[in-house]
Amino acid sequence: MSATAVQANPSSFPPKPIFKAAKPISWEAFQRKYLSREDEFKYEWVNGQVVKTKRGMDKTQFYIQFNLIQCFRSLYNEGKVIGELIAEPDLFFLSNHRRPDITWLTKEQIYRLADPEAYEVPAFIVEVISNNDKMNTVREKMINYRDAGVQVVWHIFPKMQQVDVYSGKNLSQSQLCSGDDVCSAEPTLPNFKITVNEIFRKK
Repeated sequence: MSATAVQANPSSFPPKPIFKAAKPISWEAFQRKYLSREDEFKYEWVNGQVVKTKRGMDKTQFYIQFNLIQCFRSLYNEGKVIGELIAEPDLFFLSNHRRPDITWLTKEQIYRLADPEAYEVPAFIVEVISNNDKMNTVREKMINYRDAGVQVVWHIFPKMQQVDVYSGKNLSQSQLCSGDDVCSAEPTLPNFKITVNEIFRKK
């Protein structure tokens, strides 16, 4: 008994979903509608479109920022580092607006940014990677940072208690740190070093 092939009728398949491309928005409109919003989301302006993501740090992760800033200020008081660590600044990376979780800026950059038209690229950025962050979104940010000339990026993973440190040309070198491993911001901020255990210390 021979098997009979049955040809599927394409018209019987469910129609393919239609995905509408996000509507472009001007920077001026983005500033009016999104820049000052205070909710659980972070709004960024990328390739002329609004990128809406959950904030990288919620209240359960404030201690991470506190530990980093405490370490930085201790070194600052000893004259070993300069500038400041700033949480969620509004900055441009070439033509894309981003809000890194934590950014290091020199005093000169901070003063220059008093001019609304100023453009300053930080050399060192920290991102806290939460469960809500999608891999493609994280990678797109890294591309923006790399193309703009950022030299060091830390990806902090609270759930896994790990830190990925990216440095080198085009952020091509990576180091996975855990436990007593030392995370360094060299060569941009060579004296800023902290262990993973110190980053995740809760007392």
